[in-house]
Amino acid sequence: MLNQIYLTDNQVAQRYGVRRASVWRWVQNHGFPKPVKLSPGCSRWNLSTLEKWEKTREVE
Repeated sequence: MLNQIYLTDNQVAQRYGVRRASVWRWVQNHGFPKPVKLSPGCSRWNLSTLEKWEKTREVE
């Protein structure tokens, strides 16, 4: 079984060089992958989902 890696909104923001608010705005308005709710008050992004999304954004 694969280990899942989950990122916080801070880690996602750092990955893309933006602020946390931008990440949440992308989710609401720009088709960015939604986080997974692991428990009440704990939302995280699955790293493999982000990597798949990144591949759709690559310019060939």
